Amino acid sequence: MRAHEVDLITLIQGTKQFQVPLYQRVYSWRNEQLEQLWSDIVGEVERLDDAASTGHFLGSVVLAPTPALHAGGLQSWLVVDGQQRLTALMLALAALRDHIVKEHPGQAERIEQEYLINRWQEGDSRLRVLPTQHDRDAFRACVLGQAATVGNNHVGKAYRLFRAWLIDAEQENDLHLERIEQVIRTRLRLVEITAESGDNVHRIFQSLNNTGLNLTQADLLRNFLFMLMPTKAEDVYRDTWLPMQQQLKDDGLETLMWLDLVLRGDDKAKQSDLYRAQASRLEADGLDEETIVAEVVELARRSRHLLIILDPSQERDDRLRAQLRRINEWGGQTTYPVTMLLLDQRDQGVMSTDDVAEALRLVEGFLVRRMIAGVPTNNLNRIFNAAPRELAGSTDVVNDLHRYLSGTRRYWPTDAQLRQAIHTKPFYYHGRANQKTFVLRRIEESYRSLEPVDWDKAALTIEHVMPQTLSEAWTTALEDDAVDAQLTVRDLHSTLVHTLGNLTLSGRNVELSNHPFKRKQDILSSSALAMNQEIAATPAWGRQEISERADRLADRAISMWPGPVEAADDDLAGRDWSQLHRALALLPSGRWTAYGDLAELIGSHPVPVGVHLSNERVENAWRVLTSEGKSSPQFAWLDGDDRQETQQDVLESEGVVFDKHGRASASQRLSADDLAKLLGLDVPDALTPTTES
Repeated sequence: MRAHEVDLITLIQGTKQFQVPLYQRVYSWRNEQLEQLWSDIVGEVERLDDAASTGHFLGSVVLAPTPALHAGGLQSWLVVDGQQRLTALMLALAALRDHIVKEHPGQAERIEQEYLINRWQEGDSRLRVLPTQHDRDAFRACVLGQAATVGNNHVGKAYRLFRAWLIDAEQENDLHLERIEQVIRTRLRLVEITAESGDNVHRIFQSLNNTGLNLTQADLLRNFLFMLMPTKAEDVYRDTWLPMQQQLKDDGLETLMWLDLVLRGDDKAKQSDLYRAQASRLEADGLDEETIVAEVVELARRSRHLLIILDPSQERDDRLRAQLRRINEWGGQTTYPVTMLLLDQRDQGVMSTDDVAEALRLVEGFLVRRMIAGVPTNNLNRIFNAAPRELAGSTDVVNDLHRYLSGTRRYWPTDAQLRQAIHTKPFYYHGRANQKTFVLRRIEESYRSLEPVDWDKAALTIEHVMPQTLSEAWTTALEDDAVDAQLTVRDLHSTLVHTLGNLTLSGRNVELSNHPFKRKQDILSSSALAMNQEIAATPAWGRQEISERADRLADRAISMWPGPVEAADDDLAGRDWSQLHRALALLPSGRWTAYGDLAELIGSHPVPVGVHLSNERVENAWRVLTSEGKSSPQFAWLDGDDRQETQQDVLESEGVVFDKHGRASASQRLSADDLAKLLGLDVPDALTPTTES
């Protein structure tokens, strides 16, 4: 076998085809693997201008020559290992081609011919990658520009995810699409391992897929460090490394080593590549034994900070411990770099414990306000990873952190923007389930009840006061409000139902269901939660009452969660269509949704949704119908789209069934909840057919 490192364009250039053999599993990468690949691509885009960066090692591709001969100069290879990443890269390039084809048809054609097809071949020989039969039809459709016909299989989902991420990338000034192509083309490094003609290919495949444990990044770095301590390794391992390893375990050690890089100013550091990054840094600093011992001692010092982050009960100060717990409950490693920096600064005497607690209160306010306002989270890692570098040398970390998080394009909502979001945004579709509960719990705690709730024992879930499913009684109750607002009852309901003013916590969700408000009053009046007793004391529940409660909740939120230093810009005040664009990009063939469903998802109204789709080129816009499942009279193909078919013709060709009255099948409709789940948003399933979640 021969092995050498290549980039993607070197691997696939020429008239070649990479065939996935029958003994390989079908294409099976899910969101987790695709998100990691996209994260690697984005990371390399950000490092393109760094002369010291040599690209990202993506893994190996093991190839073997096929026994069959092909005419026309086609070189055919069996993909013994690596088909998942190779298929994913082809789908990413197909998505990039389709994303730019309307505006840059020449560039799209170049991408197709350079990466995706063998231009002069026919049939399946045109495909550079030929998957197993199970995936072949869907993959062929994506590569040959017919992705609209692909259903909800793994290939189709992956393609649509890349389309959605490209839509997001276009909103980021520093993620130009040509830079994304450049990274895929030359910066994702692969080891091409080529089997010789006499090698047993099936045995190679089996050996590559044996169940075994690979060395972790922490293992590799530990081995590297201790090989450089010829006289002190025994003592350092026993006294310093082993206690740290026993407390943090392998995952914690990798997190610590990554955070060590970030705290040193490497905000582009990746956990998947930390061994190489740490080794390169140490080699630059010198590899004498005393230096290596000092590095291990420094890691051990910082490990104590990580232990406090992971288990806030180890913090002695009451206020800081409570603040650390709140950050911990919010979830994720996003804030670790900032929290580690603050604890490090306290350890070095730069900050007091009160300063650290106040700085973390700012971080909590930044996170919670953005979540309530529905600000996308895709730039949070970059914001927090860059903070240690930006705050290096600061003598007033609290104020400097406040100013840093208030900067342009960090989107920290002002008081006015937060209040507007509480009134209008569909809070129910924002953040993860634990984060939504966190916000409502903190609001409840702000009432400072004499008999506070035992949150560890209480089994509380989010409850809609005005239910998600309108009953006859609720429809009647909302009729006057709808007339005043010049809306239909359905449209008024969709604009209010998921806003924070209509949501609470309850352990009696099943009992509350979609009963009339009078029945809900009786149940909520016996609740231990002050917010529920306040709702129960309200005579009625409609547009005005939800608005008044939203104002009260906004007052509490503004007092609890600090805002930016000053109102930087008004970007948040305008309508953010990115979530709608992503939802439609992910909407599979054979399904449809309604203008009202999209409006409910993003906290808008069907009319502006329809206007936006009529004036902007949005992926899969033809899959949006009226609530009755009919084509809107205002629907028209945009300039430059030369289709002769009607909207219904196209949908029928994709598998949507229409009745004789021109109404699409309700069973093929995706509701707002379905769209939210398609986006990966955390939406609970209904408890019973008649009970809301």
